[in-house]
Amino acid sequence: MSIHRSLKIKSALLRSRNVWTRIERLEALRKQGQWDEGKTVYGLRKVRTGAKARKKK
Repeated sequence: MSIHRSLKIKSALLRSRNVWTRIERLEALRKQGQWDEGKTVYGLRKVRTGAKARKKK
């Protein structure tokens, strides 16, 4: 069965997610130079998402 068009949310994919997957967090930590290959993936540091990391004008 398909979802009725009145129940679909158009803006569901437009807003930013506030939770990152482990892979996304690893990539962000690699860019910052805070994670090296071979370290454990458990107990990773918190990483700010794109929406929260924006600078205020």
